[in-house]
Amino acid sequence: MDKNQIRITVRDETSTVRSVMEARKAAMAIGFDENICQMIATAVSELANNIVKYAGSGEILMTRIIAGSRMGMEVIARDRGPGIEDIQKAMADHYSSGDTLGLGLPGVKRMMDEFELTSEPGKRTTVTIRKWL
Repeated sequence: MDKNQIRITVRDETSTVRSVMEARKAAMAIGFDENICQMIATAVSELANNIVKYAGSGEILMTRIIAGSRMGMEVIARDRGPGIEDIQKAMADHYSSGDTLGLGLPGVKRMMDEFELTSEPGKRTTVTIRKWL
């Protein structure tokens, strides 16, 4: 595994908490300020909780990224769960398929610089987020 990459198997609350702690630590090591570190940790918390709630298990990969003179952090959350039937609906504020406020994925998108969501119903979901210094 790349020394700049952290891989965490997510299957329960303990691994969700570990993901959040590792995200904050990695963001701090890259040089993000405290507010941005909290935003990244919050985004990872949402993604990890979604994995546990909707898929049962999956993984979070966190990587330090460099593009030219820019440095940042990329987080990939992926699972082999039921997938998302309607991505457009899932990205609408206040839509929830699971008795929540429906602010999770749209909130993650607003906090990050880049957001990608792919899903195959019945097979998998992958969310990739990036934050740049």
